[in-house]
Amino acid sequence: MQNITYNKDLTTSTTSELKNIVLEIVKGKNNQSLREKVKFYQNQLEPYFIELSHRNPTPNVAEQAAIVIGVWKSVWSTIPFQDIVPGRIDEQSYQIFHDDGYYANIARYAPGHQSNVLRIFTSKIPAYDLMVLQKYAIKNEQWQIQNVGIFQAFKNREKPLTIEDANNWFTNIVKSKFQQPAAKIDLRQEVDLDTIDRNTAKKFEKAYLAIPTLEHLYIDNDFRLVKSQRETKQRPSYTIAVRLR
Repeated sequence: MQNITYNKDLTTSTTSELKNIVLEIVKGKNNQSLREKVKFYQNQLEPYFIELSHRNPTPNVAEQAAIVIGVWKSVWSTIPFQDIVPGRIDEQSYQIFHDDGYYANIARYAPGHQSNVLRIFTSKIPAYDLMVLQKYAIKNEQWQIQNVGIFQAFKNREKPLTIEDANNWFTNIVKSKFQQPAAKIDLRQEVDLDTIDRNTAKKFEKAYLAIPTLEHLYIDNDFRLVKSQRETKQRPSYTIAVRLR
């Protein structure tokens, strides 16, 4: 099926068909290595991204902000940061947009959760919840993104991170730490960088200081294709997101 749909003229397919094909061919591929995913995008996904970008029902950037409000799930992405810590649980990973200009990428990490053998030895080790908090605004027909904080929490891995849990954590962080417009976060006070390896700590610090860009190649009420870039010298990343609520 994948080869047949890939080789056909995409312009003859409906938008709904194209979205369904994209979601089908990325199933089971979000846990591949970054190199594999980049190659997969170049070899298979790119034609669909291009065709759907031509059909974007909301090309007006100013109108996109209202659409993104809510909870989304990244079903496939080439963003390197999402796997900065091993053991990310896809089913407990969320992107939440609030209407106050803040959004958060929140994920639970539980190393060993995918292996029955390792699960026996790691069941008592706390899960690691990570939040990357950002501000967004629309200026000059472009998305303006600013990293404002990275936060962590250690939780019982036997209790899943639900949408409600993630959203409450997000809301409480904004209320408690960003009441003042110019509020700034000391990364070392929020993330214990001394407990993680030096390479990962540097990645946290670099990500926090970055000024990313974001562009919706396609966006409707339930489906988004996003092109993002942490910095100008970095290779663009591509994300497929679907609405959860």
